[in-house]
Amino acid sequence: MPTLFKFGKYRIFFWSNEDGEPIHVHICEGIPTENTAKIWLTSKGGFILAHNNGKIPKSDLNAMIKMLPVFYFLIVSKWKAFYKTDQIKFYC
Repeated sequence: MPTLFKFGKYRIFFWSNEDGEPIHVHICEGIPTENTAKIWLTSKGGFILAHNNGKIPKSDLNAMIKMLPVFYFLIVSKWKAFYKTDQIKFYC
C-alpha cells in the first residue's frame, strides 16, 4: 500500500486492493491497519470524511482535511499511476 505522505504522526495512503472504488485516501497513526479514517475526493477538489474508524482525534482530522486540498492533484496523479488508469471515479 503506497504511502503518499505523512502529516505529523499520521500516514496518508491508498490500500492496494481498492481499484474500482471512487478515489479516496486512508489516514492512520503509525502502521496501516484496517482501522483507518477514509476520506473521499470530490470532482470539485474537495474532501469528504467517509468514516473515522481509526478514531483520530477530531482536531487532528480536521487539520488534515484542511491541508489535503494542497495535495489534491498529487493524490489524483498518484492514484492514476498506482492503479494504471486515466479514468477516475469520484464520490460526488
